[in-house]
Amino acid sequence: MWKYIWTELKLMTKTVTPAQAIAHELIHAEHALLQAETGVEYAQSMVTYNKNRVKRLKAYLANGEDMV
Repeated sequence: MWKYIWTELKLMTKTVTPAQAIAHELIHAEHALLQAETGVEYAQSMVTYNKNRVKRLKAYLANGEDMV
């Protein structure tokens, strides 16, 4: 954590080339992409889970099964 903060502070105080700035921004963009893909994966799992849950509960009601 401190290494990351120190690296960021060093970058703020030194002159960087356009290529270095692009490489740095690319790292952040790739990290953001991984986070977004993880979010999509989680959301898709929740959709599947709730669809199956709804099917199961509707089946209980259709069959008139006792809830206890």
